[in-house]
Amino acid sequence: MPKFAVITGASSGIGAEFARQLSARGYQLLLVARRTDRLQQLSAQLTTVCEIFPADLSRAEECCRLADALRERQVDLFINNAGFGDCGPFLETELDKELRMMDVNVRAVQILTKRMVQQMERQGSGALLNVGSSAGLLPGGPYMATYYATKAYVVSLSQAVAAELRARHSPVYLGCLCPGPVHTEFNQVANVRFALPGISAAYCVRCALAGIRRRRTIIVPGPAMATAMALSHLAPRPLLVAVAGWQQKRKLSR
Repeated sequence: MPKFAVITGASSGIGAEFARQLSARGYQLLLVARRTDRLQQLSAQLTTVCEIFPADLSRAEECCRLADALRERQVDLFINNAGFGDCGPFLETELDKELRMMDVNVRAVQILTKRMVQQMERQGSGALLNVGSSAGLLPGGPYMATYYATKAYVVSLSQAVAAELRARHSPVYLGCLCPGPVHTEFNQVANVRFALPGISAAYCVRCALAGIRRRRTIIVPGPAMATAMALSHLAPRPLLVAVAGWQQKRKLSR
């Protein structure tokens, strides 16, 4: 029987690439995102059974609606990918956008991690991958303060829950993907360019699936980024310093 995977934030970027690669591996899919048209377009391109589930995961009730819809289904893999960022001085960034970011990057991850790990424990198997960021492995993040803080939460939560699952010899796997810059729509939404070169979404997802197969708790795609993370404690400032797009925007507006 084909395996079944759920992907949040599936309408673009890393989420859409997870859908392509998992479909190519024979998974049946449930794709979750706000943009129904994008989900329909992606679904039409895939070769396996693919359902769409439009939802705004910034709302707690929508997260619960998704979890409730999956309650009676065998979920083999859940990709907690929905999230976004922002860039700019903390004194100038929009509070409303930051609160929405916290709702999606933190609260939705908290709800869906708890609900899906509990379900997988009951069903006796399953894997859950939270998509964090290398930002979550680094101390602070000037000009991306709120984003770094949300991803630190995702990394910490994932490590702690994974340790609890190992301690109880659970059949459930939980990991956290921590990529550096990836060439996706994230950069446009966050209004940011990065000092370090990015990787493709396809390469990022291949590394993620290999890490899941090896049951790694923290997955950092690419040798260059993995080395940077290992050396980050030697640097006086985070290695993932954002070259702030807001600066360029401000110059253009003058």
